[in-house]
Amino acid sequence: MLLIPQEITAGSHVWVEDQELAWVDGVVTSVNGNEAEVETINGNQVTTKLSKLYPKDMEAPDTGVDDMTKLSYLHEPAVLHNLAIRYGIKEIYTYCGNILIAINPFQAISHLYDTKLMDSYKGAQLGDRSPHVFAITDVAYRAMNNEGKSNSILVSGESGAGKTETTKMIMRYLAYLGGHAAAEARTVERKVLESNPVLEAFGNAKTVRNNNSSRFGKFVEIQFDARGQISGAAIRTYLLEKSRVCQISEPERNYHCFYLLCAAPPKEIEKYKLGDPKSFHYLNKSSCYELVGVDDSHDYLATKKAMDIVGISVGEQDAIFRIVAAILHLGNIAFALEGEDSSVLEDDKAKFHLQVAAELLMCDLEALETALCKRNMVTPEEVIKRSLDPLGAAISRDGLAKTIYARLFDWLVKKINVSIGQDPDSKCLIGVLDIYGFESFKTSSFEQFCINFTNEKLQQHFNQHVFKMEQSVYQEEEIDWSYIDFVDNQDVLDLIEKKPGGIISLLDETCMFPKSTHETFAQKLYQTFKDHKRFVKPKLARTEFTIVHYAGEVQYQCDQFLDKNKDYIVPEHQELLSTSKCSFIASLFPSLNAETPKSGKFSSIGSRFKLQLQQLMDILNSTEPHYIRCIKPNSDLRPEIFENGVLEAIRVKCEGYPTNRIFSEFLERFSILAPEVLKENVEENVACKSIMEKVGLSNYQIGKTKIFLRAGQMAELDGRKAKLLGESAKVIQKQVRSRIARKRYVRVQTASICIQTVLRGQLACESLKFRKRTAAAVKIQKSARRKSASRKYTNIISSAVVVQTGIRAIVAHNEFRSKMQNRSATIQAATEEEEKDSGKEEEDIGKEEKDIGKEEKDIGKEEKDIGKEEKDSGKEVKEPEDKEPEKQPTVKVQEKEELPDPPVAVLEQNEPDKTDVSPDKEQEVTEESNELYHIVKEISSPIQDVLTAEDLPSEVEQLKVLLIGEKKRADEYQKQHAETQELSEQRRKKLEETEKKVHQLQESLNRLLFSMSEQFSQLKTILQTPSSSKPASPPIARVDYFDNSDNSDASSTGSDFAFPASGHDSANNSCPRPKAPQVHVKDATATEITGTADSDKEGAFDDYF
Repeated sequence: MLLIPQEITAGSHVWVEDQELAWVDGVVTSVNGNEAEVETINGNQVTTKLSKLYPKDMEAPDTGVDDMTKLSYLHEPAVLHNLAIRYGIKEIYTYCGNILIAINPFQAISHLYDTKLMDSYKGAQLGDRSPHVFAITDVAYRAMNNEGKSNSILVSGESGAGKTETTKMIMRYLAYLGGHAAAEARTVERKVLESNPVLEAFGNAKTVRNNNSSRFGKFVEIQFDARGQISGAAIRTYLLEKSRVCQISEPERNYHCFYLLCAAPPKEIEKYKLGDPKSFHYLNKSSCYELVGVDDSHDYLATKKAMDIVGISVGEQDAIFRIVAAILHLGNIAFALEGEDSSVLEDDKAKFHLQVAAELLMCDLEALETALCKRNMVTPEEVIKRSLDPLGAAISRDGLAKTIYARLFDWLVKKINVSIGQDPDSKCLIGVLDIYGFESFKTSSFEQFCINFTNEKLQQHFNQHVFKMEQSVYQEEEIDWSYIDFVDNQDVLDLIEKKPGGIISLLDETCMFPKSTHETFAQKLYQTFKDHKRFVKPKLARTEFTIVHYAGEVQYQCDQFLDKNKDYIVPEHQELLSTSKCSFIASLFPSLNAETPKSGKFSSIGSRFKLQLQQLMDILNSTEPHYIRCIKPNSDLRPEIFENGVLEAIRVKCEGYPTNRIFSEFLERFSILAPEVLKENVEENVACKSIMEKVGLSNYQIGKTKIFLRAGQMAELDGRKAKLLGESAKVIQKQVRSRIARKRYVRVQTASICIQTVLRGQLACESLKFRKRTAAAVKIQKSARRKSASRKYTNIISSAVVVQTGIRAIVAHNEFRSKMQNRSATIQAATEEEEKDSGKEEEDIGKEEKDIGKEEKDIGKEEKDIGKEEKDSGKEVKEPEDKEPEKQPTVKVQEKEELPDPPVAVLEQNEPDKTDVSPDKEQEVTEESNELYHIVKEISSPIQDVLTAEDLPSEVEQLKVLLIGEKKRADEYQKQHAETQELSEQRRKKLEETEKKVHQLQESLNRLLFSMSEQFSQLKTILQTPSSSKPASPPIARVDYFDNSDNSDASSTGSDFAFPASGHDSANNSCPRPKAPQVHVKDATATEITGTADSDKEGAFDDYF
């Protein structure tokens, strides 16, 4: 068991078991007592016990290590993870010390076994180049040559792990190293290599786990002469699985040779009367007839070519394939019940196959049928023939087929050994063992029992070898290792092979009793091993038992143990085939000796296999072993997928000191745990010991050059180191973060001050600009409002004058009508007197008519004058629209009053020609009107005297006409008044438009002020520079806008901006245009601008501008 590290805390990287991936890495999030919560790499939360967690080495390289003894943690998840990483980058070989781990890639890698690569490994030291099967083979070959001692290479692994292919590569490299220089067609090494296809065709088959599984054990002894060249070879086979000839399960296949023969050329198929594999009983028990990527017809020809090279003649090849075809035909012989307990051939098809089988075996047809359907019972008195039932006949048929195939396979092995030849003078050899791996099936029978027994023996040899290697390392380092207990499976071997009392002994004993059954054998096992810790009786089982092997528990079924353990041939079968006309077949079944009983001698397969296995172990113990452990990456036989594997070497190493480091590496990795040790001038071993004592670990060993650690101690040291580094990192992080925060604070503070300074300066500038703009705007607004008010006042005065003119005209007209009415009354009173003096009256009337005519002329003249005044007034109103907004003249309106009285001339003489807006002239207009009315009143008196009574009717008519005309003129005056009001409304709208233009002007002035303020700042900056840098300054230009007119506001307001005042010319009522600006250029020297001191620079600049 591995020691579990105690320093698993939150944040530790660990390996945790997973149902799908076997092991998955994760991080411990929390530890609660003996349990821990782990967040795996795939995002799952797992709660498990601390004892089931294994630490993960975070310092391991991403591409893995080529020697797993370099791993810091030598436990199963670390080993499997390292193998999976290397397998993913197509590195299928990895060392575990001097043990080679080979993972089956399930695909061809051509560049991995070419001649150039073999040459690169020739003579190289182990570890100088990347791990490879050639490296292990080269080490064994050089050790044999240098030390003169035989070596062996043991290839182990489960079914489908690639043992057969690895064995072929070993033999190929040995043939390359010890091959003959002469280009012979059939050299020893060539025969050794070509023996593989022959043995594979007759000894390999497809199983559930492997497409080319060896169903026999093979140990190849390759002999070398003194020069290191191959001089001979011998092949030893163990326990061929004969039952496969008659019994296969889905989706397995029978031995390859049956399918190769069915795929032979048509001529040979017709010769042996073969057909589709589906038509044969021994082949159609499974639906698998072809293998993916395998061409049986091609392999058939390759097998025959290999047989030629090995030394099997054409006649022998024909006999071999005759036997194979005969076995297929035997399987198709079916039996039917005849009578009570007899059997006969079932139908014509069975008779056909019986006849073909007899022809191929070259034996008598009736004798073959009798051997299958009958048995001879030998009694003291006589020999009795007993008929077999159909089941017994079928068992006899299958027994004959298995016996023939087993004898054929043994002959092939002997023929190959004779053809290759053995060197009796050879003193050194290299043995290559390719034997079946550990097997556990749903139905495990006697074959699996023998196979697993073999693996137990090899495992014991492996454990002893690893123990011996570890022992040698411990001895070299002079450490105490006597108390270390290594894994030993001797108790399982005693359970199987102990004599007496072992399972094999009990099986042989049971087979000797004719009436024994598999049930009696099972009961004997239950009674004998009921207290054995490696033997388990399943519940409710009567013929099953379970053995706890090193690789796991296997449950065996006893149903066929007795039959398969009996190694005897039926005398009838022996006699039949020994008399075959085919010499080859007859040689396979020699006649029985005269002293041998006809009933046959009992021979135990189990005992014979145990003896062969012991001989094999003796050979292996006499050689220097080298191990190659083959691993099957996944059960689907798919490339580039790694799932799991079992490494017994790791388990053995973990019992001792699985981790060792040279002193310098150990100090480099763990000196941080005791830094004071490095300050002292002490030896490396003392420093390592001081570190271990400070940490508080024991049970370690200090060697001469290395320190040896028990399982889990490396994890303990890494845990302490990680904890110390974590605490140190916190202190460093605290200081670094404090320093960074301080720098950031100072940087932010400095930046804040700079930003505040700049912002405050900008705010001050903006404030100054705002105040200047405000002052300028106030001045502009004052001037604009003054001009606007002036225009409004002028417009109001003009409107008032117009209104006053209209009102005064109406008042005058009203007074005129009143006077005319008084006049009419006076005329009516005088009519009576005029009637008296008609003559005189007629004269006066004539004179009156003349006056009236003159008066009408005057009235017409006045109307013309009024029309002219209206035109002049319209012209005066239109002119301000064409002029500039600030140059609007004062509007003057002329007014005319008409007097219909005869003294019109007097009115015309006293009427003012133009009326001004000023109030002091309004009184003069009123007084003139009063005087006019007084004159009319005085003139009316003489007219009353002149009128006579005769003239009254005509006068009345004339007055009526005159009144009508006056009404018309009054209406016209009202119409003119309405037009005057409309004109006033138009002027008001124009005034509003003028105000809008004033606002636009104000905005333009604001922009101008802003531009001038920026120029002011720039000039101010330039002037503040020392006078020495610029000896002379350019002249500064100042533009003054002013007007020389008397109405200009420039001199009166003192503003920086002058606006011409609006006025009118008495001659043409038009406003003068503003004069062109005059530019005054003043040469400002440095002294005038800067003053006498630096403190007066700004004041001097302001005074200048």
